[in-house]
Amino acid sequence: MRVRVKVCGITRLEDALAAITHGADAIGLVFYGPSDRNVSISQAVAIANHIPAFVSVVGLFVNAEADFVQQVLSEVKLDLLQFHGDETPSYCAQYQRPYIKAIRVKPDTNLLQCAKDFSSAKGLLLDTYTEGVAGGTGHVFDWNLIPQQLINMQLGLLPPVILAGGLTSTNVAQAIAQVSPFAVDVSGGVESAKGIKDVAKMAAFMQQVNIK
Repeated sequence: MRVRVKVCGITRLEDALAAITHGADAIGLVFYGPSDRNVSISQAVAIANHIPAFVSVVGLFVNAEADFVQQVLSEVKLDLLQFHGDETPSYCAQYQRPYIKAIRVKPDTNLLQCAKDFSSAKGLLLDTYTEGVAGGTGHVFDWNLIPQQLINMQLGLLPPVILAGGLTSTNVAQAIAQVSPFAVDVSGGVESAKGIKDVAKMAAFMQQVNIK
């Protein structure tokens, strides 16, 4: 099965279209003020309105007030929500929209329990834990912390694994070979500066993803 790819932290339409041209299945828009990749609602609208069919637009939130999420949903054409903070399953489900839940992985994180807790999610995004930072650190976590039961889980029984955290064109093929994720999520690994994507890096990343 082909590994899907989300390019996150998009701040410019030209970067979104370049990512799609090189094969990205989804683009991520960050609605989190402290992030260097944060976009305003107007920026998000300008990008989302030009995304073609069969490419998902994902809105990323971190411990956001429900009213803010609803405001974004009312103005931006989002296909999927991504919750990257300490949100509970009931919080994530309240919007009645498809969502994925990010888990920042530590050695004592019970990922099987997380998958069961967020069984209504469309994916479990595994990212690197860095204290005080929600994500986008560019650091890789120990993939051996992912239990084999989760890797081997058939689609539909528990949320599929989306691998994130420090992925680049130099390590994504190894990551896919070791973890066999449903999808990979990249942001800093394809940038020339925070929030500015590099077309050559995106092309190289996609080439490595597609290596058989």
